[in-house]
Amino acid sequence: MLRLTEIKLPLDHEPEALRDAVLARLRVAPEDVLDITVFRRGHDARRRGAIALIYTLDVTLRDEAAVLARVAGERHVAPTPETAYRLPAAPPAPRLRPVVIGAGPCGLFAMLILAQLGLRPILIERGQIVRQRTQDTWGLWRRSVLSPESNVQFGEGGAGTFSDGKLYSGIGDNANRIRKVLEEFVAAGAPEEILYLSKPHIGTFRLVSMVEKMRAGIEALGGEYRFGTRVEDVELGPDRAVRGLHLSDGTFLEADRVVLAIGHSARDTFAALHERGVFMEAKPFSIGVRIEHPQGLIDRCRFGPQAGHPTLGAADYKIVHHCKTPAAEGRAVYSFCMCPGGQVVAAASEPGRLVTNGMSQYSRAERNANAGIVVSITPERDYPGSPLAGLAFQRHWEERAFIAGGSNWNAPVQRVEDFLAARPSTRLGEVIPSYKPGVTPTDLSLCLPDFAVAAIREALPAFDRQIRGFAMGDAVMTAVETRTSSPLRIRRDETGQSLNTPGLFPAGEGAGYAGGILSAGVDGIRAAEAVAASLSAGALVASS
Repeated sequence: MLRLTEIKLPLDHEPEALRDAVLARLRVAPEDVLDITVFRRGHDARRRGAIALIYTLDVTLRDEAAVLARVAGERHVAPTPETAYRLPAAPPAPRLRPVVIGAGPCGLFAMLILAQLGLRPILIERGQIVRQRTQDTWGLWRRSVLSPESNVQFGEGGAGTFSDGKLYSGIGDNANRIRKVLEEFVAAGAPEEILYLSKPHIGTFRLVSMVEKMRAGIEALGGEYRFGTRVEDVELGPDRAVRGLHLSDGTFLEADRVVLAIGHSARDTFAALHERGVFMEAKPFSIGVRIEHPQGLIDRCRFGPQAGHPTLGAADYKIVHHCKTPAAEGRAVYSFCMCPGGQVVAAASEPGRLVTNGMSQYSRAERNANAGIVVSITPERDYPGSPLAGLAFQRHWEERAFIAGGSNWNAPVQRVEDFLAARPSTRLGEVIPSYKPGVTPTDLSLCLPDFAVAAIREALPAFDRQIRGFAMGDAVMTAVETRTSSPLRIRRDETGQSLNTPGLFPAGEGAGYAGGILSAGVDGIRAAEAVAASLSAGALVASS
């Protein structure tokens, strides 16, 4: 096949226009084209009155060599690269089954690959199966009752289950692994469009059934799940190699190869690993708020007269501002995890500490658009000291947010007009907050660092110049957003193992190597490949 890129067509083009564009690009007769497959479809909305669809196509021809010779040198025509994922060679059957800690997308795909290699992996997950976890999560959203071990952060599917289900990422050198993730999701029930849309998403409700189906497939291959079980400690040998796991049910699980896919909120596990001397270091992350606007406003700003077009769906945005005022100089303020037509959700995992996140269903049909508006922070500038200092920083501001909301799981909110004027909000306006179980109008400076308040106050008018109406007075800001990414990184070497703990394979978002469902799934595949390679090599070697 040949791959054709940058095929630009009008938004409402006729179906046959795609074939006509191929014929024109390749200068061939209709009978010479045997098949056309859409590999990717996006849109160009820079001219709101003339939005175009941008296609990448794979074309099968009667005489590919002749056509390729004729178009040699053209930038947007080339042989189609191989994107199919191929399992590594199966290693010898080990004495001990590999273990995966964490059932988020990273752990899920590590389990899948290990199971497909015939290694019968075991997964340890502190939270519950996805259906029970959903009920526990609703307990906070509907009744203000937090289940510390089964919530938005903990349980089957990971934090991404209660999100927009976005499947796009900045990783660009993992085409085969990316394709594997997408194809497995489609096989589990995701819409086939995720294979070609430039910004695919699934939505929360579909993710639930997909996770269940993938678990069933892994179990059919010999994989084993242990839910409601927390890893209390990792036992190391005299050579610091992993020897096994002490579990919350009082048992000891002997293991010499453990994929650590714990996500960014397993703070007690981070502390236990730090106590054991596992090498880790603090890393930058961000802190801020969730902001809500009418979705129609965002649609009109992005799509103009084409707002509401079914092919375009609900509009999103990605914006950034680099601060210049002395109080926030050098800080970047940017949108994070934008959820079109969605809602702001309670994402707490610890009593007395309030956290927000964003979520959308597949339809993206809710009234409000929401996104994190967050400020970059660094260990050197904001939380120096221990590798765990970022955790303490997060906890401090989550506790302040819990108190500012009324200490009852209501979230503190503030209208943008009041925030910019440095006065507490006492009422709400046109935009009704979507956060459940409820909100408390107040002053968000009570639960944000001074530099973050200054940075967001500088950024909002700048964002309004990019998206007219972004700083509308009645837009609502909800605090606090702290779990943008892991506040630490558990370093690994070229074999995928911890720098100083052989047999421990740090992976995914919690270890500092991913930032979303797709990249976490890809890193889970990479971790499983590393485990398989270590089994084939026959030994675990500590990095020097």
